[in-house]
Amino acid sequence: MSGRTVLRGGSVVSPAGVTRADVVIDGAMIAAVGDVSEQPGDVVIDATGRLILPGFIDAHAHADGLLQDSAVTTSLLRQGVTTVIGGQDGISYAPGDGAYATEYFAAINGPHPTYRGGGVAALLESVDGASPLNAGYLVPAGTVRFEVCGRRTGPASADERARMAELVTQGMSEGALGLSTGLDYVPGIFQDADEIAALCVPVAAAGGVYVSHMRGGYENNSAAGIAEMAEISRIATTDAGAPLPVHVSHLHADADIVLDQLDALAAAGVDATFDAYPYIRGCTLLGMPLLPPEVSALTVDEAVARLTDADGREALRAACVQRASNSPSLGPDWPDMITLAHIAAPAYDWAHGLTLREASARTGADPMDFALDLLAASRMESSAVMAVHNPRPATELARIFAHPGHLGGSDGIFIGKHPHPRAAGSFARYLREFVRELGTWSWADAVQHLSAHPAQRFGLVRRGAIEPGAVADVVLVDPEAVADGASYDDPRELALGIDDVFVAGVRVLADGEPTGALPGRGLRRGDA
Repeated sequence: MSGRTVLRGGSVVSPAGVTRADVVIDGAMIAAVGDVSEQPGDVVIDATGRLILPGFIDAHAHADGLLQDSAVTTSLLRQGVTTVIGGQDGISYAPGDGAYATEYFAAINGPHPTYRGGGVAALLESVDGASPLNAGYLVPAGTVRFEVCGRRTGPASADERARMAELVTQGMSEGALGLSTGLDYVPGIFQDADEIAALCVPVAAAGGVYVSHMRGGYENNSAAGIAEMAEISRIATTDAGAPLPVHVSHLHADADIVLDQLDALAAAGVDATFDAYPYIRGCTLLGMPLLPPEVSALTVDEAVARLTDADGREALRAACVQRASNSPSLGPDWPDMITLAHIAAPAYDWAHGLTLREASARTGADPMDFALDLLAASRMESSAVMAVHNPRPATELARIFAHPGHLGGSDGIFIGKHPHPRAAGSFARYLREFVRELGTWSWADAVQHLSAHPAQRFGLVRRGAIEPGAVADVVLVDPEAVADGASYDDPRELALGIDDVFVAGVRVLADGEPTGALPGRGLRRGDA
């Protein structure tokens, strides 16, 4: 008995093109590609009419604590995603005991089912043999700062910077792929470029990448965030004596702005990539665009006390209105642009899927007063889908996705009764809209953007390709049927057209259903 699997009759897609070929999977690896002869004991899967692609790598995912949730993993597998990159936006469980991320990112990542400490090594080990998907991890700079500085909002001292850099060094040695920041979140909003650059020195020395949710709200304010990333790369490269590549998280703005800013990074000599999802609206913590950062930095109990303090409420409300109205992503129409996605307060369950204006009108309250009351009732655990001033057509997104620095990333948040559809739909939407319908990408381009280039960027060796010697993370795609099912009205609907998926040679999705196999691993940088 050979124990091999033969994918018969399909067409293999690589960045070089599409070729009719069979694929042999032997153990965890791809053993042969081409015209192959069957052996006794082979399991043969008919791939006629389907494309054989390397598994997709979600360059920006918020599934860190959900990789053992079958609904989440099935949703990802139905899109062809076999690896997610976690630790995003500067906040996740390791280092430390995970308590800060569990509290502050409750509406984004949620609690981790098993991790209670042990650092990056322990967090990656928690994936091994426990999920059908793989996961890589970025050291989250905000969590690092919390471990050293606590909730203090002032600049870190030289000693504190050194202690933070030690934690980053340890995380990189344990297999992290790079460092992430979230500079519109806390405590990232309190970290200046010099502090971040100091944390990036061990990242550059280890050959990692700096990944950032930039400062300033993106959109028309993107230039400021890009300039800061270039400065961080310059300082860290000089201090480390090794280049620091950068990756911009969820780069959303008009195409002219995006392309101009990418040109600015190139002109500065910065090796830059970015992810951008195939939707216009965003999704984040409800408190992030509304509350002053010093309020978000409080403990939950302290924040709730501030929100419900009658004496200080009017001043707080005025500050929140000013913050939302001045936001580059929102502006004066903010009550109509914020749709409630997750509310951890049963009394407000009826408000899921409504805008703040719609929900507040039902209660007769002012929109900001309604939002502040909701945040208090949910103990800050609320998220929202955010519209933008200038809804961009798919052709505008196509100009962004055509850039060679683009990597596929969903920024998918699965928590909530009415989440953003990008979690369940992004990768199938890339294929439906930007390959089949618009022709922005060829199928070969899709592999480059969604598999090969992400694997290269994050140092995931022997992944992102269908070739002998590669790890057998493999997706079978029906090119005429693949489509996103999720929508803003029905955000959890599963994707169509991807029914068979292998991770490390093990079939984890068969005929559209999960097999229950758990071959996923925590992927360490430079490790297959």
